[in-house]
Amino acid sequence: MSEVKPLKEKRFDLQAVNKYATLMTLGNGYMGIRGSFDENYTEQTRGMYVAGIYNRFSSNDVNEIVNLPDLVGMKIEIDEEVFTLQAGEVIEYERNLDLFTGELERKLVWKNKKGHRFRFLFQRFVSKADLHTLASKVTITALDTTAALTLKTGIDAQQSNFGKQHLIEENVRVIDKRIMHATYRTSESNHLVALSTMINVSPVSAPVFVAKNRQLTASISQNLQVNQPFVLEKISAVYTSNDIDAKEVDVASIQSVEQYSLFGYDQLRNQTAAKWKAFWDHKRVKISSIDEMDQFALDFSIYHLEIMTPAHDARLSVGAKGLTGEGYKGHVFWDTEIFIAPFHLYTDPAVAKKLLIYRYLHMEEAKSKALKNGYEGTLFPWESALTGHEETPEFAAINILTGNRQKVASAIAEHHIVADIAFAVVQYYYSTFDEAFMQKEGIALLKETALFWISRASDEGGRLSIIDVIGPDEYTEHIDNNAYTNYMAANNVQQAVFFLEKYNHEDLTFVKRAKEFLQSLYLPAPNEEGIIPQDDTFLTKPEIDLTKYKQKQGSQGILLDYSRAEVNEMQILKQADVVMLLYLMPNLFSAEVVKKNLQYYEEHTIHDSSLSKAIHAIVAARCGEHEMAYRCFQEACLIDLGPNPKSSDEGVHAASLGANWLAAVFGFANITMEQNQLVISPKLPKNWSELSFPFEWQGSSLVFTISQSELSVVKKSGPEVSIKVARQIYNIQDRMLIPLHE
Repeated sequence: MSEVKPLKEKRFDLQAVNKYATLMTLGNGYMGIRGSFDENYTEQTRGMYVAGIYNRFSSNDVNEIVNLPDLVGMKIEIDEEVFTLQAGEVIEYERNLDLFTGELERKLVWKNKKGHRFRFLFQRFVSKADLHTLASKVTITALDTTAALTLKTGIDAQQSNFGKQHLIEENVRVIDKRIMHATYRTSESNHLVALSTMINVSPVSAPVFVAKNRQLTASISQNLQVNQPFVLEKISAVYTSNDIDAKEVDVASIQSVEQYSLFGYDQLRNQTAAKWKAFWDHKRVKISSIDEMDQFALDFSIYHLEIMTPAHDARLSVGAKGLTGEGYKGHVFWDTEIFIAPFHLYTDPAVAKKLLIYRYLHMEEAKSKALKNGYEGTLFPWESALTGHEETPEFAAINILTGNRQKVASAIAEHHIVADIAFAVVQYYYSTFDEAFMQKEGIALLKETALFWISRASDEGGRLSIIDVIGPDEYTEHIDNNAYTNYMAANNVQQAVFFLEKYNHEDLTFVKRAKEFLQSLYLPAPNEEGIIPQDDTFLTKPEIDLTKYKQKQGSQGILLDYSRAEVNEMQILKQADVVMLLYLMPNLFSAEVVKKNLQYYEEHTIHDSSLSKAIHAIVAARCGEHEMAYRCFQEACLIDLGPNPKSSDEGVHAASLGANWLAAVFGFANITMEQNQLVISPKLPKNWSELSFPFEWQGSSLVFTISQSELSVVKKSGPEVSIKVARQIYNIQDRMLIPLHE
């Protein structure tokens, strides 16, 4: 297997301090720790987040993921001079996130104001072997003089969510003069969080403990000798009342630290590295490309998909920034079902199932929202957290020119999330044939979401319309008959009827209403030019030259020249709803119609959404638009990894990382499903000589390897699999080599 290369930072750049803190996040799905520096900088945002720990700061706020007390920061003084890269001289510097082992490492040589040099090695990881454990290590070596070292570290509860303090300190103590322990309670949601940490120092030195100003600190003093390393290891554990009974969280965190401190940093890291190796062996997408960035971008995407997903607990889902920052307040969107869950579905279906269970567990809250808005069935929140209630803020940020706040319309109109969840349910079933799930959770989700659409539609003289909605494209608000929404709603209702009848769930009234809905719902058809209208009015709106805005995609620069109301009345797309529809339903229209719509909507899309580029890459690849597909893919890979030093300050773009994987598998490998049949028709970029990836399908574990001329399919386990290549059916019992022809 080709090497999984690290993410490198080759120089200290204060402008990019939060971008790299995001990109170099460590995690395991239970917790995420931003890759901030061990020492403090005014500009940097530290962050430790545990999935499911949300709190509401005040009655006027929504729940947000809580920035927990910091366990990795430290203050280092050498000869009474504070160590900082903003003073003295940085002679050598390199920081690496080893994606293959999950370890963050920083090496540097620093010259202080007196001209003396010191070598630093900082190491850190979040355990993949034990969800609750994290560890750090610092090695400091004086290179040319003896020096007095003081190092302070511990549990720092001065952290906040940009000024909002969510935690009440309940208990802070030092146990047996060894273990620092603190317990906090969230102020409104009443979660209990217990943190324990223990340090070991070589040469041995007894710490002095101090508790003050929401900080519990151990201070170590040591005389550094030339070329004799000073080593500090810190083993920490985090438990919450979401994990175990509240009465047990303190003991669990303390016992965990006592146990793992005996292992030491290196042994614990090796255990985690072994888990990561197994992960890469099982789930890596391998690309042989002229451009090495293609492979690295996929590795980076898959690493983050793994650490953002709470695979351990079906009560939880994936936030739009994963566990890398506080963007979108840690809320869950449609991103999970459409962009993130497929990676898990086709590599570890049990994880995808848990993400659907999360929605099932919150059907009552979704029913309550539907009822409150005058509808039947379930109306899932546009943004949700642990409770399943609507968490979308009522207003956006203040407009600094007018002083007014713009109302956020997503919660009241962006209803396509209901059909997106139903789509994911059906996708899961056909990929796994999990009958038990479908007969219980699946059928309940399908029926209740279908009821929503049936009640949501408006009768306009015998034709049903879905009015006043927002599609995925949030630059066109409050429109009628959004093509994406209408087709997805129809699919939702159609699948509900199919599975109710399949399982003989007699509900004649529902089936009758559903079939009437399907007969009468307006589905926008291609016009004389072959263009599918995005909504009732989009194609009649004026056009402007979008060139300069396309050149600065993702910046939302158009909102500096036009108000949102003005943008809403022009043919300007943040992302193209119709292209998204054509990706999800590739057989809905002829190849000619798909290509015409891709071209038309690409011209009118400025790709200000991070979800946009990779989807265009997929549809372009399927259409044979090879240059556009590869360009869109590479641009999508730069959303987080590009040169903009502020691109990811508040967290990664989780859905776009999922979409990068989708582009490789559903775009360039061009896997689709036709009536329960796996179809593959590769469209590799010219720069790629080979693409290889694992794929789980209906109980079988497959590995596809695609070159420019042939397709290799290896079945590693499971029953015989039927696949369709170039209109021919192949039954894969073990392995098969299939020639490819244009």
